[in-house]
Amino acid sequence: MKKVDRGNYVVDRRDAYRDSPQSIGYKATISAPHMHAHATENLIQFLQPGMKVLDVGSGSGYLCAVLHHLVSPSGSDKQGKVVGIDHIPQLVDMSITNLRKDGLKVNDDAGSRIEMVCGDGRKGYAQEAPYDAIHVGAAAPVLPQELVDQLAKPGRMFIPVDDDEGWGGQSIWQVDKDAEGNVNKQRLFGVQYVPLTDAPK
Repeated sequence: MKKVDRGNYVVDRRDAYRDSPQSIGYKATISAPHMHAHATENLIQFLQPGMKVLDVGSGSGYLCAVLHHLVSPSGSDKQGKVVGIDHIPQLVDMSITNLRKDGLKVNDDAGSRIEMVCGDGRKGYAQEAPYDAIHVGAAAPVLPQELVDQLAKPGRMFIPVDDDEGWGGQSIWQVDKDAEGNVNKQRLFGVQYVPLTDAPK
C-alpha cells in the first residue's frame, strides 16, 4: 500500500489520507485504508507474483493499483494480472485516468497487466476466469454464485454480504475453494459498505 498514493484516487485530495471512506461520486466510495488493508491481508496467500485477481466494484482504481504491485512486482519474472470491473462507465474512465496518473499501464497500454472493464460485477468477468483471488468492494444481498464459480482451485474471495437477520447489517465473508473444488464459507466480522447495485438510470 505504501507504493500507491491514495491522493491519486480520491476526488478531494485533502481527505486522501484519512482512515475513512471518501465519496468518489455516482453514489460510490473509496473504502477506508484499514478496510483495504484487511482485504489485502486476508487474500495475501492468493496475491503472490504471477497470480490473477478480480476486483469487483473497482471504483477509482486504488485497490487495483495495490493488487498490481503484489501480483506483478517490478523486476519479477512472474507477472500476474488484475481485472477491475465496475458498472458505472464514468468510474471506469476515472480509474483508468487515475492508474495512468499513478504511473501504471492499463488496458491497451503496451505491457499492461491491469484491465479495467465496465460490467455487472455480480456476474464476475468470465473472459479472464478463473481468479486466484476475488475482492468485492460493495455489499451483495446474497453471495453471488457466479463469483464463486469463477474462483480458481484453490482460490479465495473476500466479500461483504447482507446479514440474514433482517436488521440491515453486513458481514465480511471469506469464501475458500480448495484444489478439489470444495467451497467453505466463513463469516469474519461486521461492516458497513455501500450496496452492490445496478448502474443509476
